[in-house]
Amino acid sequence: MFTRFFIDRPIFASVISIVITLAGGLSLYSLPVAMFPQIAPPTVMVTCQYPGANAQVVSDTVAAPIEQKVNGVDDMMYMSSQSTNDGNYTLTVTFRQGVDLNLAQVLVQNRVALAMPMLPDVIKATGVTTRKRSPDILLSIALYSPDGRYDQLYISNYALMKVREELARLPGISDVGVLGTRNYSMRIWLDPDKMAVRGLNAGDVVAALREQNMQVAAGSVGQSPAVDGQRTQFTIDALGRMSEVDQFRDVIVRRTGDGRVIRIRDLGEVEMGARSLDIDSEVNGMPVANMAVFMLPDSNALETADVVRAKIAELRADFPEGLDYMIRYDTTPYIRESIQEVFKTLLDSVVLVALVVLLFLQNWRSALIPLVAVPVGIVGTFAVMLALGFSLNNLTLFGLVLAIGIVVDDAIVVVEAVEHHIEHGLPPREATIKAMEQVSSPVIAVGLVLTAVFVPCAFITGITGQFFRQFALTIASSTVLSTINSLTLSPALAALLLKPREKGQYEAMPRLALAGIGAWLGYTALGPRIAPYLERAGADALHRAAIHDVARDVLQRLGASPEQTADALGAVAGAVLLWAFAGPLNRLLGGFFAVFNRGFVATSNLYSRLVGGLLRVFVLVFAVYGGLLFLTYDTFVKTPRGFVPSQDMGYMLANIQLPDSASLERTRAALRKIAALAKEEPGVASTVAISGQSLLLSAFGSNFGTMFITLEPFSKRQSDDLYYDVIMNKLRGKLSAAVPEANIALLGPPPIRGAGRAGGWMLMVEDRGDMGPAALQREVERLVASANVGPTNGGIDVDGERIPVDEAKGPGAPPAGGPSGWLKALLPSGQDGRRPAVDGLTSVFRANVPQIFLDVDRDACLVKGLSLRDVFQTLQAYLGSLYVNDFNLFGRTWQVVVQAMPRHRDQKEDITRLHVRNDRGTMVPLGAVAQVKEINGPLILTRYNMYPAASINGAAAPGISSGTAIAAMEKFAARELPQAMSVEWTELAYLEQQAGNTALYVFAFSIVMVFLVLAAQFESWSMPLAVILAVPLCMLSAVTGVRNSLALGVRNAGTDINIFTQVGLVVLVGLASKNAILIVQFAKLIHTQQGHSIRESTLEACRLRLRPIIMTSLAFILGVVPLLYAHGAGSEMRKSLGVAVFSGMLGVTLFGIVLTPVFFYVIDSASESRLFSSRRVRLLGGAALDVLTLRLLWRPAWTLTARAAAAARRGRRKPEPEPEPDNFDET
Repeated sequence: MFTRFFIDRPIFASVISIVITLAGGLSLYSLPVAMFPQIAPPTVMVTCQYPGANAQVVSDTVAAPIEQKVNGVDDMMYMSSQSTNDGNYTLTVTFRQGVDLNLAQVLVQNRVALAMPMLPDVIKATGVTTRKRSPDILLSIALYSPDGRYDQLYISNYALMKVREELARLPGISDVGVLGTRNYSMRIWLDPDKMAVRGLNAGDVVAALREQNMQVAAGSVGQSPAVDGQRTQFTIDALGRMSEVDQFRDVIVRRTGDGRVIRIRDLGEVEMGARSLDIDSEVNGMPVANMAVFMLPDSNALETADVVRAKIAELRADFPEGLDYMIRYDTTPYIRESIQEVFKTLLDSVVLVALVVLLFLQNWRSALIPLVAVPVGIVGTFAVMLALGFSLNNLTLFGLVLAIGIVVDDAIVVVEAVEHHIEHGLPPREATIKAMEQVSSPVIAVGLVLTAVFVPCAFITGITGQFFRQFALTIASSTVLSTINSLTLSPALAALLLKPREKGQYEAMPRLALAGIGAWLGYTALGPRIAPYLERAGADALHRAAIHDVARDVLQRLGASPEQTADALGAVAGAVLLWAFAGPLNRLLGGFFAVFNRGFVATSNLYSRLVGGLLRVFVLVFAVYGGLLFLTYDTFVKTPRGFVPSQDMGYMLANIQLPDSASLERTRAALRKIAALAKEEPGVASTVAISGQSLLLSAFGSNFGTMFITLEPFSKRQSDDLYYDVIMNKLRGKLSAAVPEANIALLGPPPIRGAGRAGGWMLMVEDRGDMGPAALQREVERLVASANVGPTNGGIDVDGERIPVDEAKGPGAPPAGGPSGWLKALLPSGQDGRRPAVDGLTSVFRANVPQIFLDVDRDACLVKGLSLRDVFQTLQAYLGSLYVNDFNLFGRTWQVVVQAMPRHRDQKEDITRLHVRNDRGTMVPLGAVAQVKEINGPLILTRYNMYPAASINGAAAPGISSGTAIAAMEKFAARELPQAMSVEWTELAYLEQQAGNTALYVFAFSIVMVFLVLAAQFESWSMPLAVILAVPLCMLSAVTGVRNSLALGVRNAGTDINIFTQVGLVVLVGLASKNAILIVQFAKLIHTQQGHSIRESTLEACRLRLRPIIMTSLAFILGVVPLLYAHGAGSEMRKSLGVAVFSGMLGVTLFGIVLTPVFFYVIDSASESRLFSSRRVRLLGGAALDVLTLRLLWRPAWTLTARAAAAARRGRRKPEPEPEPDNFDET
């Protein structure tokens, strides 16, 4: 037995564990920290601008040719574009997970290059940008002038030149966009009246600028080849491209017949101004230059944010006096706090597991051995994570929290078996050897089973595989390390530390251990109560003890925060208290353990009698088992599906849309009003407003606005009234009533960063029959109005059917009273079919925005001698902000732009007063050849996978899962939309659809893997069957707990089978198998080695294994309690996983100890019957086992290796020397 080697060499076993722990501890500091593994799909963005063009022109001339070429690029999932009325075009191409983002960018860029010849000339000149970028903002840095000495023009360009470029070079940064940018531009403001008087077209000014503002390569004098004897060479320089305002004013446009020169200063004004004034940005009502930092999709958020913060702090030293910065929008505190909360959960789980071990073993020496396994199995896993390229994220840390119970389980089995033999009179060393002969095989079997459950999960593809992979391999790694520890260090420590004692004898705990428990209790219980007292400390503070003052002052001088000071004081107080009362506590514990032992013995006897009775009526047991299987399937199928639960990330997004054609000033005023109202709401910290842009739609427009509403830190929002969803619902009602002219959509953050711009889902309605924007708007508005719940509309149910108003039920209606109502709530057959399924549907697509159509009479132009080119160039120059060329200043290139003065383009009548020169030199007003008409047109045109589309944002109604809401909306849209229109999901909803119903397949595959591994290890078909039969029932208890989480006192956990519930179900497969293995393996051992009957062996195994099963199960259950009642950042994820595993483990324990003995008794009896014990059946079963477990491949190699090793050992064995004769007698 190889474990005896480590029993005899405890130092060797200790060195192995120390090396593993040191490797993990050193690796911990090298692991990156992230919220999730790389889950969000890679994205590449293509952007350009067509100045003066409306949405339809951009869509026809820019979007269509680019998307025709980009469509079908390798590994593309979908693409979406927006064309806006200010000439902006944005295309987002989303790729499958695992695609090399650099290669994807190159592929898209090559496709865009193919489209360049088909694009307008102005875009050929200004270029098309292709970059890899995450769609959401990492953080926002606002530059402002506290004393108001600098205007926004200066601040914006300082941010662009001195800050943006420095940040853009940092690792992990994709782009830094200045929201509300006012890039320098040479603005040529023309007066159309002065132009007409002088007989000039706008094209004349443009031509003069292009001719006189151009870069000149003048060459040099004396350059080779030169004449013989040339002694000098000079480079020639000339004023080509201008840089000063006066130089542009002096540009000559024309010379008149009388010799006078007409310059630009005679025709208007020239100034160094802003290229665009279409977007404003404010923080808490203060004008700022807001820099939005976008990170690369494959970069680490925390590391990137830390680098950005350090860089902006460094740059601040060079800021001019009167300029400062602030960060009011940052998504990374949520990630940091969620990781910190998981670490706290990890610590709490260790303490609770330690208390369970002490309760059952009642010996601090015995309790110490399983606890030593925790640092080996948990800390050592960090080394494996680093080797596999993992990060410290929520999923890997969840795996470590669950692994705590698994890690101590194996050590508990070893120690409990050793204690059993010590209580029967064996010395510790012999007891350890005897115990390891019995439990080594079950420990190895449990390790193999858990590894077999989790390792195959690493090969799942798609979005589900991204979630499962790191979680599963983390638990598998800790399980392997736990198995190694249980076979090496645990038996060595048991033989070394344990002392002979009588059964039930309690060994008093050392004062140091009690002080440690007191420190933990003080840290968790006293610390939060002391913190408010320290925060109030000051002149008006209450009287405090002198020692308290000294401790507080010392800790604060060391740099501890008030919270850390409070935690430290609480820990010290708890430790001192339990140290002082160690004696009475030990006596109290001794009495409690005596009562507990008597109760457990009585429970064991009752359990044995229960199992004996069930063995007599095993047919009835199998009938009940069949009913439970049907109930499990029915409950699982009818439980709604979800994806990732919505989470309180400390901020929310508001998309604001004012009436069509509302001015930027009007939008700015509305945003200020919204910001003031939001600041009054408890829990709101600050607001960041952007006028003229919708980040939700990637669209620009004077009536658009975006606001980030950041919330107070989680430590100040502990109550349920300050949960983000509650705050958001309050703000919806308040803002709708206070700002009725604005369409305000309040949305939570996306649960997966980079998988969308906001929470909820987005549905794209596609016009595949080219019915036009007006028809698309009509159908979208009808769809939204019908699905939303209103005073005259009941919404749609989970089947996508309309709900009459009188039949609509509010969410969360209480169940009927009595036992039947309680049972219906416990095991519902499905969701209430008449409850609204969706809520808050909005769409900002507008096809009837007031616009002006200039109907140019081409025949009249021909008669009057006007060139259409001159007519259109006049419109573009006077009204469209025409880009001419560039100039250099501050080491950068800026644009020269021509436009009419504001007073000549603020009314539609001004269009007809513009003049164009005909071929006879006469100035003709546009009103003579064109008519101005009022029409309606689109504000923004969206294309999804090349089809004209409109987006609908929405979310599931309270109490309805996202999967149910998506299915209901899809059914409703299929019935309501005409055949020429279709729908597709995008962003997070697309990923949820892609994930599909993988939970059932992963669960079934895990059971199959457990069966095959056990069959290979035990050389039996019957033993694995007895183990896995009870496994499916863990799904029943887990799903029942998930659907009734409120009954457990858990809020905001969700009642659907989301991705974390699926993860929990896979964990339960391994745990259910572990408990069954302990019973089945022992019963088989007693039956074969001691010759007892199957019935007697079963009852004896139940009696002997009940204690370790209950102990390990209770250790695991209490280990996940901190997940169950989590709070703070990321608590929704922890609760979803905790509820599933907690309730599932309760069912695993109950069903396992009751049903597994019956299964073993029936199956083992059948396997020893005449039918199954025949030679032919055994040969057939062995052959099948060889094929399914691949023993045909690995067994011959294993046999040859074992023989070679044995031969080598015999060859190295030296003959024993003959003893020398003893001469002492002669002496």
